[in-house]
Amino acid sequence: MENYISIIGGGLAGSEAAYQISKKGIDVKLYEMKPNKFSPAHNNENLAEIVCSNSFKSNLHTNACGLLKEELRLLDSLLIKTADEVAVPAGQALAVDREEFSKIITDKIKSLKNVEIIRQEVGKNENNVSLKEISKNGIVIIATGPLTSDSLSKEIIELTGSQGLHFYDAAAPIIEKESINMNIAFWGDRYKQEREKDEEIESWKKRISEDTENNYINLPMNKEEYEKFCNELVNAEVVELHNFEKKEIFEGCMPIEVMAKRGIDTLRFGPLKPVGFTDPRTGKRPYAIVQLRQDNSKGNLFNMVGFQTNLKFGEQKRVFRLIPGLENAEFTKYGVMHRNTFINSPELLDETYNLRKNENIFFAGQITGVEGYVESIASGLVAGLNAIKKFETGKNNNEIEKIIFPQETMIGALSKYIATPNKNFQPMNANFGILPDLEEKIKDKKEKYGKLADRALEKLRIMQNITKILQKY
Repeated sequence: MENYISIIGGGLAGSEAAYQISKKGIDVKLYEMKPNKFSPAHNNENLAEIVCSNSFKSNLHTNACGLLKEELRLLDSLLIKTADEVAVPAGQALAVDREEFSKIITDKIKSLKNVEIIRQEVGKNENNVSLKEISKNGIVIIATGPLTSDSLSKEIIELTGSQGLHFYDAAAPIIEKESINMNIAFWGDRYKQEREKDEEIESWKKRISEDTENNYINLPMNKEEYEKFCNELVNAEVVELHNFEKKEIFEGCMPIEVMAKRGIDTLRFGPLKPVGFTDPRTGKRPYAIVQLRQDNSKGNLFNMVGFQTNLKFGEQKRVFRLIPGLENAEFTKYGVMHRNTFINSPELLDETYNLRKNENIFFAGQITGVEGYVESIASGLVAGLNAIKKFETGKNNNEIEKIIFPQETMIGALSKYIATPNKNFQPMNANFGILPDLEEKIKDKKEKYGKLADRALEKLRIMQNITKILQKY
């Protein structure tokens, strides 16, 4: 085995992994293709470049990303520490001077004597060093992000198989099930209700709360509700896309707001068509219907079918809450539209971001299916710590001791999410919906999230204390 660890990609995840490994006195070779080659979204040569918003989201204890940042602070994350140092006024959020942030991270990584930054693209190309060559005798962390180069993508496909690499241009919003108004919504598959419409309406009321056969939650709309929703939808504010994204996305994917602009009845004859449904409240077919499909095995998260959108997040919350049954909807993930490259992590990775079929290879960052700045940093930290364990145990010919974070922590829940089988796997942000439930039922959202956060930090502190005790022996 080589006497160093290689990291491919000097973004948020790769930089965090390099720092964590360096702290242990292990040599690191960090490959970064900039400035020799830039992705369509990057424009400066610094490491940890931030290409979109300068916000790392909320710092609040009762916010999922706020909890994740607090966990990372406890674990000595270089990137979160630096973000705190260069924070700019942003209310309750942690926002940074993006140029200063990337410059400082670059300077700090350069100052680490056991980290060598190699400005070269990795991938199957005669001008590049190949992934196969780098990983032949050593440990590698692949942290190349959602815009991984074509040459490296080809090698990743060879490494993981033809179904290993996925792309998406759009993802619909995801909603917490308990925030859906089931006095309006009902369970059912298309046409099943109409075949049964002669049954007593009371039979519906018995079944809608614990239906196990039907796969969708349905939200019926009358004409007035539908037309009000469409009017607000077509006039809502959208996010401006990069030019390269505009070319790629709209060829095969139509945002719901663009569809709505084609005519008032377009959605009613498309993703909101009511055919095959009976509203159990009226016994009649709705004017339009929105469907929600289960998004995780736990059954507490549902996505909005056909609602790929480019609306700003605040506009999504405002407009989609006009749909009957979603007036108090809690969104664990808003809809997004952009190019994204990610691997089929549930089939390929374990909870340490380690490739199941090759323990010398780890992945980190958005290529794994975690989405967001802080989430990427967290994955880099976990992959880095476990690469250290693999390096140390490999040198001693011992069985690898993996560091698996408690699933009650946000770090552990994200790791578990990307490693859990899911036929509809899509990238995911930190959210309280992926944490295990509390033993007690709490209706107040802030109180509930506060208790989930307290539990997470306590679990993490216990884990740290056990680790410190074991290190003494």
